[in-house]
Amino acid sequence: MPVFALVDCNNFYASCEKLFDPKLASKPVVVLSNNDGCVVARSVEVKALGIPMGVPWFKIQKEAKQYGIVAFSSNYALYADMSNRVVEVLGQFTPNLEVYTFPLKSS
Repeated sequence: MPVFALVDCNNFYASCEKLFDPKLASKPVVVLSNNDGCVVARSVEVKALGIPMGVPWFKIQKEAKQYGIVAFSSNYALYADMSNRVVEVLGQFTPNLEVYTFPLKSS
């Protein structure tokens, strides 16, 4: 009988940002869309605060300051690189991968 695994890297963009700064380990982190318009990724801490996905950044400025939310502009080159690394590790367990959204090739 075949075995299947579904791998979902939860809060991926926010997790990538936290990975490179250990001081952010337990801090609330959001990643913003192009031109820093809307929240496109939220750490577990931000989700616990009830900040919704897709909310315009300007609408949560008060909460961001109150709760110490750290915001990052999207860094798609970083996310593509990290996604490629995840796929590479998974590829060590099986040659049969079907990647849904990433990896992206950085140019």
